[in-house]
Amino acid sequence: MPVSSARAAESAKLLENIYRCVNIAMINELKLLFERMGIDVWEVIQASATKPFGFTPFYPGPGLGGHCIPVDPFYLTWKAKQYDFNTRFIELAGEINSGMPQHVVDRLTEGLNLMGRALNGAKVLLIGAAYKRNVEDVRESPAIRIIQLLQERLAKVSYYDPRPRQAGGRHAQRDGAPPQAVAQGDNGVAKSPAGR
Repeated sequence: MPVSSARAAESAKLLENIYRCVNIAMINELKLLFERMGIDVWEVIQASATKPFGFTPFYPGPGLGGHCIPVDPFYLTWKAKQYDFNTRFIELAGEINSGMPQHVVDRLTEGLNLMGRALNGAKVLLIGAAYKRNVEDVRESPAIRIIQLLQERLAKVSYYDPRPRQAGGRHAQRDGAPPQAVAQGDNGVAKSPAGR
């Protein structure tokens, strides 16, 4: 669609990215709350999507990835400060979304503890390394942060993703086994957006 200026065009891109960033943060926060309340967030999303009031479903995940959504909204936050304006929604969304990799690691740790195992020394297979399905792109992928957090806790991390050839640098090895091999794994599995 033609717009009046390059500034309007860039602002349209920013609005679309911020819309997704903020709504993903909202559903991530609700997922954290509903988890504590014993409510299935997926069921709630499915039921909400039946309402004819313009509801657009967003889904919880381990964080944001790619070269747009985790980055572009914060350009506007920076620019807004030049106009003596604070973009609190954007900043809060960033805080929530950037905390999701830690939540994944915490949940994996809890799951291992329930099985009488520790994360230290556990063999963990991360399914999906790219920031979304069917791409090779790992820029800003939450999988990279999850791998780092797992390694800091001395887990032995590998990942499976048929597309990216490298993720996590020195932190993890690519596992050539398909996800069906998980059943034969040692300790834990975590999924990234690409592994949905």
